[in-house]
Amino acid sequence: MEFEIQLTPLALEMLENIKDKRHQKVLSSRIDKLKTDPEKQGKPLTGKLINYRSVRAVGQRYRILYKIEIDKVVVLVVGVGLRKEGDKGDIYNLLQKLI
Repeated sequence: MEFEIQLTPLALEMLENIKDKRHQKVLSSRIDKLKTDPEKQGKPLTGKLINYRSVRAVGQRYRILYKIEIDKVVVLVVGVGLRKEGDKGDIYNLLQKLI
């Protein structure tokens, strides 16, 4: 079964704000791969992001955060950004504040 990919307005804005177009292309391609078996990709998150999953992209630097809506056959991408552990600009920190 193939899932439909949807990006939230925030995720789309985050993707568009990445200056390096090559990184944008790689991230878009990685997001597209979530159509097939999204539950087998990435890792489940914990804490405030417990219902979300994260997959790595662009040489492990970026994270794509998504939620699987099985009943709708949809993968909802909620954020795309750099992993900067301990930094307030870290993708996980940003999304915990918004979700």
